Amino acid sequence: MIKYIALYRKPADQADFDEKYFSSHLPIVRKTPGLLRAEVAKVDRVLVPGFLGDTDLHVVAEMYFESPEVMNAAFQSPEWHAAGANLSEIGGLELVAMFTAEVVAE
Repeated sequence: MIKYIALYRKPADQADFDEKYFSSHLPIVRKTPGLLRAEVAKVDRVLVPGFLGDTDLHVVAEMYFESPEVMNAAFQSPEWHAAGANLSEIGGLELVAMFTAEVVAE
C-alpha cells in the first residue's frame, strides 16, 4: 500500500479555508479512481516544536492507494486534476507540502 500525504499550514482565515476544503475540495478528492481511503485530521498541537521550522500545522490529509501503479494512474485522472484545480482556487497550494510514502507496517 502507498499513500499520498498533504501537510497544510494554518491559513490566515481558518474557518474560511476549512469550509472550502471540506465542502468542495474533499468531495472531489473522494471521487479519485483507485482511492481506497482518505483521512483528514486537524492538528491540535505540535509535540516537538521547531522540527518543522516555524510552520504551524493545521491539517494532515492522507490518501491511500493499493500500489504505486494505481496511485500514478489516479494522478492522471480527470478527478485528480479537478481536485488540484480546486485546491488552487481555494488558496490551498500556498499552504501545502505533499509527499508519497510506502506503508511498511500497520
